[in-house]
Parts: sequence; structure tokens; C-alpha cells
Amino acid sequence: MTAAAKNVERQERIDTLTSFLEEQSTAVTEYSEVLVRRLIEKIVVYDEKLGVEFKSGLSVDVDA
Repeated sequence: MTAAAKNVERQERIDTLTSFLEEQSTAVTEYSEVLVRRLIEKIVVYDEKLGVEFKSGLSVDVDA
């Protein structure tokens, strides 16, 4: 897969997730299994932090 194709695929995933979030009628104030499954690809647990990879391709580390 070429870099351009990967960028198009990533942008499509971001657009899909953005549309999903815009459809939500209220702010998220509690855990939502549907939202987690829709947004998060995986979570990696380290000794001192968590690594969260979103389906959009974005990754963030959270101090534990």
C-alpha cells in the first residue's frame, strides 16, 4: 500500500469517527462501551504508563 493510499485510509477513518462523535447528543460523562469500541484500537499497559492507540492511528501515553 502506498503512502498516499494509507493517508486516504487514515483520513476516511478520522472522518468516520468525527461523524460518529458529532452524532452524540450529549457530553460523555461516564464510561461507554460503544464509544470505546468505536474509538480505541488497543491499550498497552506498561509499568508506569498506559499506551492508547486510537483507530484513527493517533497514539497517546497516559501516566498511570
